[in-house]
Amino acid sequence: MAKVLGQGDIDALFAAAGAAASTQTAGSDTEVPLERYDFSRAGQISNDQMRAISSVNDLFARNLMHTLGAWLRTPFKMKLVAGEQLPFSEFLERLSSPSYVCTIRLEPLGAVGLLELELALAFPLVDVLLGGVGRAWPARELTEIEEAILTSVVQLAVQELNLAWQSVGLEFVFEKRESEPAVARMMTAGEKTLCVSFEARMPEAQGAMNLCLPAVVLNAILRRLISEGDRPKRRSKEAMTRMRELMGETKVGAALQFPKMRLRAGELTTLVPGTVLRLPLAKHEASELRVAGLRFGRAHPVRTGEHRGAQLEGMSEMDHLSDVLTDRSLTETTAVN
Repeated sequence: MAKVLGQGDIDALFAAAGAAASTQTAGSDTEVPLERYDFSRAGQISNDQMRAISSVNDLFARNLMHTLGAWLRTPFKMKLVAGEQLPFSEFLERLSSPSYVCTIRLEPLGAVGLLELELALAFPLVDVLLGGVGRAWPARELTEIEEAILTSVVQLAVQELNLAWQSVGLEFVFEKRESEPAVARMMTAGEKTLCVSFEARMPEAQGAMNLCLPAVVLNAILRRLISEGDRPKRRSKEAMTRMRELMGETKVGAALQFPKMRLRAGELTTLVPGTVLRLPLAKHEASELRVAGLRFGRAHPVRTGEHRGAQLEGMSEMDHLSDVLTDRSLTETTAVN
C-alpha cells in the first residue's frame, strides 16, 4: 500500500532540504555567480566564431586575388577589411547608389544572402575585359552588356566562396542582380546580419566588395567550422599522391663529399690557379653523395662525356631519403598554407 504523506511530513522534508543546502553553501568558499541573460543577444556571433569567419574569408580574398588577377591578366589585389554583425537596416544604409547587388542562395540552409560590388570597382573590371586598362568611369547605371560581363566576374567570385566555405558544407548559388527596392525587402530591418567587407585594388582604380549573410542561420555552420578548425587536418590519399608527383619534378642540390683527410698547411698556402693538389686518397676510396644536405650513399667520382658524375656503390638509402625529402616538403608546404 502506498504511503500517504501528511502536511507535517512534507514540511519536515522541505526543512531538511533547506538545512542541507545551507550547510553546503556555508562550507563552500566560492559562490556560483549569476548572470543576467539578454534575449536581444540571441543569435549573436561569438568571438570564436568571428575569428573562424575571418580565417575563411581571408582565404577567399587571397584565392580570388590570384584567380581574378590571372583571368584579367592585370595586377589585382584584394584583402579582407572587416567582418562585423549589423542590423540589416544599417547594412542598407551603407550601400552606395547606384551599385551592383545580387542575391546568393545558401545551401543547404535555404537562406538568401547579398553580394555588393561597388561600381567604382565594377566599371574598371568591365573595362579590362573589353580590352581597356581598367580606368575608373563616372558613376552611372550599367548597360545590359556591361551587366552581363560583370555577372561573369561575380560568378567567379561565388565559385571562390564555395571553395573557401566547402569545409563546413556551405554552398553559395548565384541567383540574379536585384534592384534597390527588392534588396530592401530581402530581410526585416532589425534582422542581424554578418557583413564582411573586402577591398580590391587595380592599377587605375579601387573599390569594395561586401558580403551580407543572415547571422542566425549561420550559427550551426559556424559551430562546425570551429570544431573543424580545432581538429587536426589530414590529407587525402589523392592529395598525398599528387604532392609526391609534384615533388618528383623538383630540383635539389647534390654534392660528392670526400671523406676526412689530412693535408699539409704549406700545400694549401702555396696554391695558385692551375695548381694540381694531390689528395691522399686511395683510388678505390669512395666518397659520400649528399642530396639536399642529407647523406644519400657512397659513390665514386666519374665522368660521362663533358659532365661529372657519381657512380653509386649501393642504393639502400634511396627510399629512405626520398621519404625524408617528401615529408619535409609536405611539412613546409602545410606550414606555408
